[in-house]
Amino acid sequence: YHLYSGDAEHVTQRLDKGLIDFGLLIEPVDIEKYDYMKLPVKDRWGVLMQKKSPLSEKEGITPEDLRDKPLIVSHQVAASSEMSGWFKTDISKLNIVATYDLIFNASHFVKRGLGYVIALDRLINTTGDSELCFRPLDPTLDAGLCIVWKKYQVFSRASELFLQQLQKELEINTP
Repeated sequence: YHLYSGDAEHVTQRLDKGLIDFGLLIEPVDIEKYDYMKLPVKDRWGVLMQKKSPLSEKEGITPEDLRDKPLIVSHQVAASSEMSGWFKTDISKLNIVATYDLIFNASHFVKRGLGYVIALDRLINTTGDSELCFRPLDPTLDAGLCIVWKKYQVFSRASELFLQQLQKELEINTP
């Protein structure tokens, strides 16, 4: 197995070119031209920040908390109407100081006090002696996950077995 990380645009480009067999995409995303399986889990959106930030004292982060803050968002979030809906304003009207493809890179900006990252939970370790913490958005904003692949894809034997095992696991573990 080879893992490749990127946003939805990069992953679907690689799928379309036949460079990868499967992609894991965060909803909302256009999956009409792919075969897919929705995973029976949701990820939670929130804010990655320094533990010493005044916002770290809050249990949840509201749109008003972030209006004047320097924000670091993924390219996918920057184009998301869902996130604009949560903020109740056009994303472009916010103080976005940087965008990212990989959350690990964005976390270094946070460590240096350059902003607050809008991200999914559990992607960066915020436990123990980490100088970072994560607080969920309030009201809650969840994201579904989909495994996608090209329609009419002819798989290698390994990819075919992977898909069969994934389907079997999801069938067993779906409530």
